[in-house]
Amino acid sequence: MLLTILTLIYFFNAAIALITILMKPRDVSAIWAWLLVLIALPVFGFILYLFFGRGLGDKKKYRLQQSDLRELENFSRLQEDDTLSLFDPTMENQELQPFVDFFSLLNRMPLTRKNEVEIFSDGEEKLTALLQDLKQAEKSIHIEYYAFVTDKTGQRILKVLEEKAAEGVEVRLLYDAFGSRGTTPKDFLQLEKNGGFAQTFITSQKALLKFRLNYHDHRKIVVVDGKISYIGGFNISNQYVEPTKRFGYWRDTHLRIHGAAASLLQMRFLMDWNVSSPETNQVNYHLDYFFTEDHLATGTTAIQVVASGPNSEKEQIKLAFIKLITSAKKRIWIQTPYLVPDDSVIAALKIAAGSGIEVKIMIPDRPDHPFIYRATQYYARQLLKENVEIQVYRGGFLHAKTLIMDDEICMVGSANQDIRSYKLNFEASAVLYDKKVIQQLEQTFIKDLEVCEEMTQETVANMSAWLIFKQQISRLFSPIL
Repeated sequence: MLLTILTLIYFFNAAIALITILMKPRDVSAIWAWLLVLIALPVFGFILYLFFGRGLGDKKKYRLQQSDLRELENFSRLQEDDTLSLFDPTMENQELQPFVDFFSLLNRMPLTRKNEVEIFSDGEEKLTALLQDLKQAEKSIHIEYYAFVTDKTGQRILKVLEEKAAEGVEVRLLYDAFGSRGTTPKDFLQLEKNGGFAQTFITSQKALLKFRLNYHDHRKIVVVDGKISYIGGFNISNQYVEPTKRFGYWRDTHLRIHGAAASLLQMRFLMDWNVSSPETNQVNYHLDYFFTEDHLATGTTAIQVVASGPNSEKEQIKLAFIKLITSAKKRIWIQTPYLVPDDSVIAALKIAAGSGIEVKIMIPDRPDHPFIYRATQYYARQLLKENVEIQVYRGGFLHAKTLIMDDEICMVGSANQDIRSYKLNFEASAVLYDKKVIQQLEQTFIKDLEVCEEMTQETVANMSAWLIFKQQISRLFSPIL
């Protein structure tokens, strides 16, 4: 009798699981992954799906889409002002023009010129430069981070923000509540008392009550006075600036940009701020927020920005990666903490490697998320079979998100080479056209190789059966990790 009841419950659970999954359009791989969870873990699987698998609500997705369209129209009108400088749709190197056109169509973000770029691979150096720029702010400070933790490092930033707000500088801080674990609205009471603003990103507002915990603002953007901006992989927390027992040295890549590209990142921040804030606290556009002729840019780097999120079906970040990978003539060098690509990116990497392109991918030697790390090892093994060179970084935790294509184009930002960055997270990356910047990233990559160990077929052969099993199991869940 008990066996009959359990059998009926199992089949009823399987039927409900199938109906639940098929109610919402999604990739076939994600369907099978969720079916595995729901059928293998009755009841508990439904709880997981309830919080992590239901997708953005139609109303919230529509609100995000309409807000982006409205803000883009505002930005387009603003570009008609003659004082907004250094937007130019054409490249001197005509071979690069198709890339400029492609990236412009992805996000309606123009090409910017004469940007001055500084690259940071050390957390303390990036933090020092950021603090200095914040202290020199005269009009506005706009900050957006996945993780803004109010530990010792966060307090160093927060203290400056409070001081600048008290001086009359417009200070706005946008953060993801899940990435900023331990941070609460109480931490920003003094900032708000001084005239500043702090706001959680829209998808992390009442997410627990609405059963949607899987969509995060993963961007890392700072814009100071509309002329200096930051983008990359570093968040605000102790672990990013000082060695820890768990991660050791944190190796990341971040950019400081002085120039018109700050307007693009400003635009992205304003879009995110306005959709996350109540109407009484939204921002109206004016030229003080953007880079103008008065700012006297002297750099030489052309930059575009690509952003994506689950509110769009385009998967802009993934398309950008595929465009660069399949267009390479000599090399593709990638650094990523997570290597969990979907079939389209895997196919692009296979095509590149099979065409004689030098494809190198650098991954960390330790996990911050065990399932994702084992899935990363699985895909590294598979790509190794396709003549992709896999380098395992052993100098700490590699968190950099970079891609170098030939000697012409590179991407640096918040997006990893994983399905979460392609589909679920809100991401932003800078596309840079500058051989000097690429040479600097190349030198950093080569320096990192000194503390790497290349994955070989012998390495794979020495992996235990238990490790291979964990990799295989993790891979099954990769579409929903």
